[in-house]
Amino acid sequence: MHRKDPLPRVLYIDLSSKRFWVEDRRDLFEEYIGGTGVAINLLREEVPRGADPLGPDNAIVFAVGPFNGLYPMASKTVAMFKSPLTGNLGESHAGGRSAIAIRLAGYGAIVIRGASDIPVWVSIYGDRVYFRDARALWGMRSTHTVGRIIREVERGHGFRTIMRIGRAGERLVRYACVVVDTFRHFGRLGLGAVFGSKKLKALVVVGRGSVPVVDKAVYRRVYDKIFREIIGTPATKKYHELGTAQNVLPLNELGALPTMNLRKAKFEHAEEVSGERLAERYLGRRVSCAHCPVACIHLAALREPYEHEPYFYKTTFVSYDYEPIYALGTMLGIRSAEGLLMLLDAVEVYGLDAMSTGVALAWMTEAFERGLIGERETMGVKPRWGDYEEYLRAIEMIVEQPNEFYAALARGTACAAREYGGEDFALTYGGNEMPGYHTGPAAHIGFAVGSRHSHLDAAGYSYDERNVGRELGVEEIVDYLIREERWRQVLTSLVLCLFARGIYKPDLVVEAFKPLGEERSEEELRELGRRIHLLKLRYKLDEGFDFSKLRFPKRIFETPTPYGMLKPEFMEEALKLYRARVMEELRASQL
Repeated sequence: MHRKDPLPRVLYIDLSSKRFWVEDRRDLFEEYIGGTGVAINLLREEVPRGADPLGPDNAIVFAVGPFNGLYPMASKTVAMFKSPLTGNLGESHAGGRSAIAIRLAGYGAIVIRGASDIPVWVSIYGDRVYFRDARALWGMRSTHTVGRIIREVERGHGFRTIMRIGRAGERLVRYACVVVDTFRHFGRLGLGAVFGSKKLKALVVVGRGSVPVVDKAVYRRVYDKIFREIIGTPATKKYHELGTAQNVLPLNELGALPTMNLRKAKFEHAEEVSGERLAERYLGRRVSCAHCPVACIHLAALREPYEHEPYFYKTTFVSYDYEPIYALGTMLGIRSAEGLLMLLDAVEVYGLDAMSTGVALAWMTEAFERGLIGERETMGVKPRWGDYEEYLRAIEMIVEQPNEFYAALARGTACAAREYGGEDFALTYGGNEMPGYHTGPAAHIGFAVGSRHSHLDAAGYSYDERNVGRELGVEEIVDYLIREERWRQVLTSLVLCLFARGIYKPDLVVEAFKPLGEERSEEELRELGRRIHLLKLRYKLDEGFDFSKLRFPKRIFETPTPYGMLKPEFMEEALKLYRARVMEELRASQL
């Protein structure tokens, strides 16, 4: 690491005392690179075992890595915290300008401690930190309005990131998100609720520094090589043209698209909410994260007539991706693109995670159909497949929590199902709502055992898709999930967008380190990925996670996959093998 590189600097912010200070943590960054590797270590240092996720003892860690600000698609920031949704590891990644702003502000990580006595937003301008009174912003309905006000007040346009919460975070909805630069999010596992518990309305970071390299000539050659590969790769071309919404029709054709709470894996109206249809009729613009040539962020222009002015329209830009389309579209039987976009805008306005919200609404709909809940619980809302207007009402109720039912639903689908019944069709893994892939055994095993119970932990769905047509074995699935998740710890320590995983292969990562003055071997990197993976597992176990309590939702065994019906015995055998392997390694590591 270049001696002038500011990456090892960690900014500590104490909201309780309104103090801040900087520490040099070269020890962590030299051993763990940055991003995920540094963040899990800081989280273990900062949060006492058994701490209340919504109490002042919880901490928020933002971390970037050595490739941020230097290489294309190194555009993500890692957030780590104790999750109020699952009670253990909370980890979320966001793009936008967040990583560049933090890196150019002169930090590799930001640690936020304590809780404020009044609503605040915190502004970071290099070595200066300001605590702003946010009482006037607290309670505002829309995250768009909050962002617009802060943009007008704060300086640093173009070098600035604005992270803020909406009403969902203020109301401590356990799957509230943090909106980043309007169209990106720290989405999963409830970071927005942690912000809300700390009375932290927003975090602004302005960076105007620079990042040194040791060998500029070699750096330019490596940079050009990476850039050419990115723009010449079919996968990134797909992301630019249609975004991840391109996945809707292929998954539907495969019979792997969760529909109506996974009662089906094909949606007869998939074309109406597909990436192709949205691009053809609604695409308003494409947006890119900082230092990324792909521009995979697609914004639909939703035109709605004013109620009493039929020839005047309000135009709203709404970001869309595959996962929100699945969760708030096919899972709810939404067959109208405009209805889908209204739902996507609603979760953006309130600051809710789209996936968790959609799965919660799908469970609510089926529970209502089965008579487990009625209009007394729903307060007159009649959830029906395809009725986006009723779902819009339900979303507002989840945020405001006017009764015990909505308060339970705001604590997560698993919590609501425990209290009201319907656990067999509550699609959650370790407390986290299911991602949008019913592709086969590797996907569901990955959701269960992954560090975040996320499709991004090890991409089991991708393994399923590549191997359709042949029988998969337990050992090969477990081998793949462990190997892939561990390499992803390296990529998220650098910190790279995982869409670039096919480009930043081990040999290229080794090559990219050299002009930065570092020599890292592939073997060293893979061992580091293994160690980070085990550290995350250790943290989860310390916070009460138990492999023996993991359960697959019964519904996944009732709906065919591209591999036919999943067999409970096969899935349980895979869980046992995975647990045996990682626990043996954990004992040997003495972590």
